[in-house]
Amino acid sequence: MPEREAIFPAGRQALYDKHGYSAAIRSGDLLFVSGQVGATEAGEPEPTFEAQVRRAFANLRAVLDAGGCTLDDVVDVTTFHTDPEAQFDTIMKVKAEELGAPPYPNWTALGVNWLAGFDFEIKVIARIPG
Repeated sequence: MPEREAIFPAGRQALYDKHGYSAAIRSGDLLFVSGQVGATEAGEPEPTFEAQVRRAFANLRAVLDAGGCTLDDVVDVTTFHTDPEAQFDTIMKVKAEELGAPPYPNWTALGVNWLAGFDFEIKVIARIPG
């Protein structure tokens, strides 16, 4: 069984230590990324929904980069939404910009009633190149 290696983006390990989890775990040639939200450097939610989604993707890119991956390496996506019906158009717009052209990764979208003060969260699994 492959060993697990914790991955953290530069300057953010204290946030994960505080809450007791890793930003991502590398196991073999896979990178399992914890849910990323639209948190500013201070840990606060971005003020608008679209800004939260864009920041969540930016935070995701930082974790992927720390693990040697890009969005092109993502094979599975799970997103969490506090008001899916109202938010879906914005999510689809940003997702199309971020995830590019086919073939698209798998995607599961879930409606939830709590995300610790946030309205969107994204977690992924990526295959590490090479």
